[in-house]
Amino acid sequence: MGRAITIRTDLGTAADLRRMAKQQSGRRPALRLLAIANALDGMSRAQAARAAGIERQSLCDAIKRFNAEGIAGLIDRPKGHRRERLSEAEQAVLINLILRGPDPENGEPCTWTLPDLCRVIEERFDKSMCPQSMSRVVRRLGLSRQKARPVHPQKNAKAAEAFQKRGCSMP
Repeated sequence: MGRAITIRTDLGTAADLRRMAKQQSGRRPALRLLAIANALDGMSRAQAARAAGIERQSLCDAIKRFNAEGIAGLIDRPKGHRRERLSEAEQAVLINLILRGPDPENGEPCTWTLPDLCRVIEERFDKSMCPQSMSRVVRRLGLSRQKARPVHPQKNAKAAEAFQKRGCSMP
């Protein structure tokens, strides 16, 4: 049998907590408040949690957070995210590199592709990235993926210009 957890009562009675639960914008904090109100009414932890539709352990965690922080402690906290692989300075260098465009005379490719950007990142910052990750980084930086229009290798520039001026000549 678990030991009893005391619930702070300075924020109101069980009826007050139920009233506050109705005013909550989120469903999960409201359920936690209802479960705490049930526990204040004298229900066992298991019964109070089951009546509110949450687990007994979640009720215990909610009571601890409620005692420490009040109603604000019942709101879901943001989940942690993985650290970005490139620092802000490295991202600024990458943006500058992309916006400046490649320079084929200096050994850079004629257009930036994701694998090319991955190679540049590995050479400059000694960090390896796959093209899919690079695509996410480029999108997050506010840049769009653009492809150059394909050009036929045997294109005749004079014929194209003549076509644009007078259209197709019929024999």
